[in-house]
Amino acid sequence: MGDEPDIEQTRRGFVRAGVGLTAGGLLAGCVGGNDSPDTAGETTPAETDAASASPTAAEPSTGDTTDAPATESATPSTAYSVEMAPMGEVSFDEPPESIFTVMSSHADMALALGRGGDVNAVYAVEYTNSLMNAFTPQLDGVSVDWSDLLASWNPPKEAVYELDSDIHLADPAKVLTMGDWNEGDVAEIAEHVGPWFGNSFSAEHGEPPEPYADDYEYYSLWETFGHVASALREEARYEALAEVRADLLATIESGLPPESERPSVAMVLPSTRDEGMWTYDVNGAGYHAAHTRPLGAVDAFADTTVANGAKIDYEALAEADPDVLVALGGVVDAHDMAAIRETLEDDPVASGVTAVDEGRVYAQGTRHQGPLLNLFQLEMGAKQCYPEQFGEWPTYVEGPYPDLSADEQLFDHQRVAAIITDSQ
Repeated sequence: MGDEPDIEQTRRGFVRAGVGLTAGGLLAGCVGGNDSPDTAGETTPAETDAASASPTAAEPSTGDTTDAPATESATPSTAYSVEMAPMGEVSFDEPPESIFTVMSSHADMALALGRGGDVNAVYAVEYTNSLMNAFTPQLDGVSVDWSDLLASWNPPKEAVYELDSDIHLADPAKVLTMGDWNEGDVAEIAEHVGPWFGNSFSAEHGEPPEPYADDYEYYSLWETFGHVASALREEARYEALAEVRADLLATIESGLPPESERPSVAMVLPSTRDEGMWTYDVNGAGYHAAHTRPLGAVDAFADTTVANGAKIDYEALAEADPDVLVALGGVVDAHDMAAIRETLEDDPVASGVTAVDEGRVYAQGTRHQGPLLNLFQLEMGAKQCYPEQFGEWPTYVEGPYPDLSADEQLFDHQRVAAIITDSQ
């Protein structure tokens, strides 16, 4: 990896108490990605749904809990420790300031905690910036411009040194799948720059690489968010946002129709290169389904041989015949929802799909969601699947999240904005 940067630096504001790797006994070599549709080498960032370029994993069966994690209590002026798999216990002398992220879920967490301006790196910069800016206009006083940040998927180690981040909100196990990073690199950055603190294999309960496989734990999206909030000393914001989510889930649960009256749903990522699409589990374990699982809809592909993440053609879509079709990335600039609908409607096979014929092809955001996107996508999905119960979703063509009146909102957008901006 070229010349090594000067590592004779003073360790800054943290003490590694047990991050899952030690500086001694490190294995050499790199762990590469694979050829799945989420592989950056095979597809554009738009086609990966801002996904990782390697196998993903997932979140536990407790994926919809909102309990705050157990951490050691401390004031911002004292040392404190936070524990989460796969890092183990990480101790800080003071709250981190500069924040490095890889996956958009962790960047979303930083933004939700009022720390979006402290983020210095994100995965797939253009895609992530477009994605977040599709939702933030609905939150007064909340904005994000990550257009000039470091693209953090498989970055040069020297670039990570140069950022000199106080915390790397990224899963060290995930970092090993990037291709150019090995265990020695991961341990070196934790020792000489700042600790790793993230959990990404909770996405679909996948298998993390060695040496993390034995001690890995799966968390729900909001459990991970709670741990991150503790690491950043933003527990109050987390608790307030978790309350909003609990209220939203209660609203959705109380309004769901009987199971026999629920639609079948297909969640797909349209290709930007051809007429194919990738399809993903609607009710699977992990935070990749945290916006669809609570809706209790029927997965249109549940009883087929189509595997999660498989690329399908129109014939396979017609065979599944979903009542509702949601397009991941539909709110991102790289995708054109009007063109997607037109292509489906003009095709002799796709036009016969119930969702296409009845005009129920909707835009969604991403499976790689953090708490803010999770709230909005739950609201979107409830209206898209159950318009009679929760109000119709406006026809979306392009631009930011549609304006909804206070009566149409399933959660209080301005309350969320006030929590983020600390203007309650």
